[in-house]
Amino acid sequence: MSQEINNREYRKNVIKDLLRKLHEGQTVDDVKHEFDEAFSGVSASEISEAEQALIAEGLPVQEVQRLCDVHAAVFKGSIEEIHAPADASQMPGHPAHTLKAENRALEQLITEKIRPALQAFSDRKLAAEELAEEIEALKQIDKHYLRKENLFFPYMEQYGITAPPKVMWGVDDEIRALIKETSALAKAGDKAIVAKLEETLTRIEEMIFKEDNILLPMLLETLTPQEWKNIADESDELGYCLIDLPVSWQPTAAADAVSPPTTPESGDIALPTGFLSATELTHLFNALPVDITFVGKDDTVRYFSQGAERVFPRTKAIIGREVANCHPPASVHIVEGIIADLKSGKKDHEDFWIKMGGKYIYIRYFAVRDEKGEYLGVLEVTQDIASIQQIEGEKRLVSE
Repeated sequence: MSQEINNREYRKNVIKDLLRKLHEGQTVDDVKHEFDEAFSGVSASEISEAEQALIAEGLPVQEVQRLCDVHAAVFKGSIEEIHAPADASQMPGHPAHTLKAENRALEQLITEKIRPALQAFSDRKLAAEELAEEIEALKQIDKHYLRKENLFFPYMEQYGITAPPKVMWGVDDEIRALIKETSALAKAGDKAIVAKLEETLTRIEEMIFKEDNILLPMLLETLTPQEWKNIADESDELGYCLIDLPVSWQPTAAADAVSPPTTPESGDIALPTGFLSATELTHLFNALPVDITFVGKDDTVRYFSQGAERVFPRTKAIIGREVANCHPPASVHIVEGIIADLKSGKKDHEDFWIKMGGKYIYIRYFAVRDEKGEYLGVLEVTQDIASIQQIEGEKRLVSE
């Protein structure tokens, strides 16, 4: 056993050393040769441990993200030799099966439609507008990434796996931006679309490889059947990418014995101005024409409402998650700055407003304090105010 532990530590240190050399400017060929000499196989979890060690030692997440594509190419042959357990990823309805099904659908879209359309456009046999229509389907990838970021990543973080989610989320956002840019170029008929779209497709294919061969094996090694069931139950709300609604999936009878945590009703909840049952309080918050999310004084998500028209996706998996991990790496510093100002008393609230499609989103952050002024947390209130801005005059009669 001690020899196995020592070997694992040695392999992790070798990976760290190779990643550092890539960072310092050595070529992929140089590193590949050294890697092959050191060992012939590596698991996804060992790459994760190496990335986390580098971040813990001070290497910025953005740097690890920049190296992600390079070291994936270096380790590709070795990772492909270590496949995830076949049974789970081949069970229809299991989230691992769903993720892989979406990846196969994305590959088919790229191979059979988008790349032929791009070639036809290059050969002047296809109009830019028609190419733009083919690219439009790629935007569904946002649902794929949303499920990964809001369901898979929170569970990984609970097990101390923090580096891969940060790195992948950053790359996801880069791909989203590339798709948006290619769509605009195609609609404008700009010839720059050829190189930009090829770059976009390559980045998507690289992420597919990482999900199939790094992310899923790591998840299948770590998550319990009940945690997979929780992910399956919440996936429908976020939607699916290029596939039909998956069939319902249930874990084994043994796993069913472990129930997800719930909050049972225990009579009325006394409040300074009245009393409410847990059921009443839940539906009262959900009936509000705004989305609310509460982050406690320890900077972890404690609660969110579930109204009928929600602006941003929320899943139960984020409860207990550090709020900084709920945002893309590029905007974490903004979130941390807002919280610091509200905690210190420098500000009592901060407001933002952004245009998103046909919506005009008003986002407000309020410091929550007790009667003594002690900080309890942050309340985020989000609302689409597009219809409110159109209000004119007065309305004094009940609508029929």
